[in-house]
Amino acid sequence: MKIKQFRYATDNLGYLVYAQGIGIAIDAGAVDGTIKFAKLNGVQIKYVTNTHSHHDHTPGNERLLKATNAVFIDCKKIKRDKAIAIGDAVLNIIPTPGHTDDSISFVTDNFMVTGDTLFNGTIGNCFSGDLHAFFNSLKRLVSYLPDTQVFAGHDYVVESLGIAKQIEPENKFIKHHFDSYNSSFIVSTIKDELNINPYIRFNAPGIIKKLEDKNLPVLTEFDRFKSIMENY
Repeated sequence: MKIKQFRYATDNLGYLVYAQGIGIAIDAGAVDGTIKFAKLNGVQIKYVTNTHSHHDHTPGNERLLKATNAVFIDCKKIKRDKAIAIGDAVLNIIPTPGHTDDSISFVTDNFMVTGDTLFNGTIGNCFSGDLHAFFNSLKRLVSYLPDTQVFAGHDYVVESLGIAKQIEPENKFIKHHFDSYNSSFIVSTIKDELNINPYIRFNAPGIIKKLEDKNLPVLTEFDRFKSIMENY
């Protein structure tokens, strides 16, 4: 299965995931670019969907559906794991609530599309108010194989790595990731995120010590996650 990334607005990222001439458009705000790429590469856009229903991720839905006669997969209706065939491959759709109640992620054997749940170097805001759900969603995502590529909903890399560097100035991986930043193609891996992303590094000894030094709760993984979220 292949993936094409499209940038639109200021920092939004949309995607076309495809295999054997069949594709699914995810957060496809770059409508013209998505349609042009699909035509040039012989891809029939069979599905249109979103990682969540925030308006900056859905502006291309109506135009794309009219142009392609694709089937719309409503993220609000995904309450349990779902698998769909894309050509000869399987795309797994999993609920990942936290940023919003209707947040979902798309997972293949070698990459995932995570919307505003897991960014490259940070995570989304917990607009749902359910921090436990957000924690469980992130735990699930980072449990995939270390070389799984992470394709997020925005390019927040430079700002996020700046914050990560403030939290962990001694973390050598942050500079390495910053040096490899390419604004034309935003991607990381699960391994990268576990090395640089302070919001999922709640098991890292350096992070735990920083929390302890601030007399913040550190007894459980969730305690540490909550402490990081509320203080950084």
